[in-house]
Amino acid sequence: MHSACRHIQGEASAIKLTFTQFLTLDGVFQAPGGPDEDRSGGFEHGGWSVPYGDEDFGAFVEEVFAQADGFLLGRGTYDIFAGYWPAVTDPGNVVATKLNTLPKYVASTKLTGADWPHTRIIGRDDLAKDVTALKEQPGRELQMHGSGDLARSLLAHDLIDTLHLLTFPVVLGTGKRLFTEGFPPAAFRLTRSRTTSKGVVISTYERAGRPEYGSY
Repeated sequence: MHSACRHIQGEASAIKLTFTQFLTLDGVFQAPGGPDEDRSGGFEHGGWSVPYGDEDFGAFVEEVFAQADGFLLGRGTYDIFAGYWPAVTDPGNVVATKLNTLPKYVASTKLTGADWPHTRIIGRDDLAKDVTALKEQPGRELQMHGSGDLARSLLAHDLIDTLHLLTFPVVLGTGKRLFTEGFPPAAFRLTRSRTTSKGVVISTYERAGRPEYGSY
């Protein structure tokens, strides 16, 4: 196993894979952070989450990052993060400190190298196998932030343990959606829910197997 894997610290139990995603009311996750973040498909609504930032939102983000022992990122999210966070050197910034010092695993079949320290490329041959191996390492949380396309693939393989879904009070009517038609049926258990001062609903879910059915 690559040396970065051995740097994951935490409890003796296997690490959990957690996923944090921003969503609109109609399930869109595309380009929440800026107009040019992802214009694929002619998307023109980038930056839709920005007006809803507040202290509650910031506190949640810091709370989540404080639990990280490593990160799993899609290529697009990695490029965005790598273009910003290495320049943030404030030791009091929890997000920057975690991202700059902990292992980062980038799922890509095309990326040939990475300049951001502590980065390893995975998924060239068998993504599910590589992620399964990472989850067998000791630690608290291997975290995914954004990377919705990657998350869909891993959810279909039952590899994501916890979802933090932040639902913003906005409808866009177009854009990439997290759960699309044909997604394998899955059940989840709500373990926590809170609402920010600007109306963002933060819901935490654990996987709960397959749906159960009945009749009224």
